[in-house]
Amino acid sequence: MSSNLLQPIGIFDSGIGGLTVAHAVTKLLPNESIIYFGDTAHAPWGDKSAAAIQAYSIKICDMLLKQNCKLILIACNSASAVAYELVKEYVGRKAMVVDVIDPMIAYLAKNYINKTIGLIGTKQTINSNIYRKKLDELGINIRLNTLATPLLVPLIEEGVIDQSIMADAIKSYLSESSLHNLDALVLGCTHYPLIKQQIKHFYNDATIIIDSTDIVAEVVKNILKDNELLSQASNTPKKKFYVSDYTSAFSALARLFFKMPVILERYPLWE
Repeated sequence: MSSNLLQPIGIFDSGIGGLTVAHAVTKLLPNESIIYFGDTAHAPWGDKSAAAIQAYSIKICDMLLKQNCKLILIACNSASAVAYELVKEYVGRKAMVVDVIDPMIAYLAKNYINKTIGLIGTKQTINSNIYRKKLDELGINIRLNTLATPLLVPLIEEGVIDQSIMADAIKSYLSESSLHNLDALVLGCTHYPLIKQQIKHFYNDATIIIDSTDIVAEVVKNILKDNELLSQASNTPKKKFYVSDYTSAFSALARLFFKMPVILERYPLWE
């Protein structure tokens, strides 16, 4: 692997959601350049097959490797659940690979033993049972109540965040009895921090809401530091954004997060 500190961090997701992680990374590591890819043409990934998500992920990683990324961050729970091992094998020694599930598992193991935790996510993430499997591998006693919430990502991708239809969807899902009396609720999708305030409002701040953004950013920082790949303060960081299809919601949200004009480059995975 090249030791060039100026190489960018590659970040990818099915669409808008991974911007929450990208924002956390740039906030914690302001000297790092990032290349972000949102596969808006195929979003949401959560209702796609594992094989489809793996194919999208490899295609995107190929593009990020051509951009000489030193680390690739899978900013998507669905892809982390079903494509992480394949991506690591494909990328090999060309770049480091970080997912968004393992940092959360480590965080829960450190802070929530013998507690009751709720987990909401896409169908793919919940049906993979990946959180339960990883907790069991560590032999940790955490009661985990899971629920697939498939309507939330399409609504967020459409930019429907503050409207009553979103509040109704959140209320419908979180009213499930399995998500009552929790010590904490894990937002098992990188889109969900965008509706974190609505979720906190539903629980009236009585339940801790955990999202992975800052937790994952800290892991990225530590990995780069351990491998002596942190960019120096003298570096002028660049931010590049690619999408497989233009969407106005993506452009608007990217501008909101990064407080700068955002130029989207269209990069279809398949012509």
